[in-house]
Amino acid sequence: MSINIKLEKNFISVVVYVQNHEMYIAEFIDKVTTILKESFERSEVIFVNDYSSDGTVNIIKEKFKQTGNIACTVINLSYEHQVERAMVAGQDVAIGDFVYEFDTPIIDYNTDEIMGLYYTCLKGFDIVSASSNINKASSKLFYKVFEKYSKNKVILNSERFRIISRRGINRIKNISQTIPYRKAIYFNCGLKAKNVTFTPINNMSKEVNILKTPERLDFAADNLLFFTNIGWKISSAMSIAMVLFSIIIGVYTFVTWIVNQNVVTGWTTTMMFLAIAFSGLFVLMTIAIKYLSLILFINTNKQDYVFESVEKVK
Repeated sequence: MSINIKLEKNFISVVVYVQNHEMYIAEFIDKVTTILKESFERSEVIFVNDYSSDGTVNIIKEKFKQTGNIACTVINLSYEHQVERAMVAGQDVAIGDFVYEFDTPIIDYNTDEIMGLYYTCLKGFDIVSASSNINKASSKLFYKVFEKYSKNKVILNSERFRIISRRGINRIKNISQTIPYRKAIYFNCGLKAKNVTFTPINNMSKEVNILKTPERLDFAADNLLFFTNIGWKISSAMSIAMVLFSIIIGVYTFVTWIVNQNVVTGWTTTMMFLAIAFSGLFVLMTIAIKYLSLILFINTNKQDYVFESVEKVK
């Protein structure tokens, strides 16, 4: 007696970032395609190959000879873009009613979480993400600073994967053609979003770090300046401090001139000029930083990735 299992009719796109993941990609494909076949009538998997130098792409092609009717596309980027820019390419190709984004094919969570995010999304959330409840101290510090100085008080976490509705995808594309930091954009787009946490089930969490330390520092600095007002706060504080220091120097110079008439000729004028000049300089620097942040915002509306080829595996 056969059991008739009702499959979800929504078309599902799965976008996966890969870069030299030949050790993990086969297991990821087996687990994800099993879930797709058991749960959805129609689905596709899009791999964004960020200039891999190992056998990752060959394994993908071999595995998808055995996956039934699930469509597979591989986007080969022309050079290393890193995950944020690379995933935009996959998102542009995805046609699903809902789009999963996997920032890495390394799985350190129970795969039941994948469908759990989908069902949460159906409850009225346009963006649902999954995060580990165990994070590095450096990540916690970054998120605390980001939350404190965020323009919209955005609360972020170290996410492994997420699902986004088609309405969410369209809203995000209307906000900006490029997405410098997806998590911040997603939680600033105005749609309902939710983050769920999980406890890692293996010791793979340390393998998940996508960026090397120098890249992580650059990424953190860039996005703190772009999405928060920390640059404005620091520059404003420095400007106020320097203005106060210049005023003190000016007062000191004036008092010295009154008390001691034997000062070197021109010393008073020079010191007063320097005090006023430095005050004006730091005020102008503060204004310039503000304008530069606005120019940076305008310049985000540009194409953000270059691909070598798009291969339809099946």
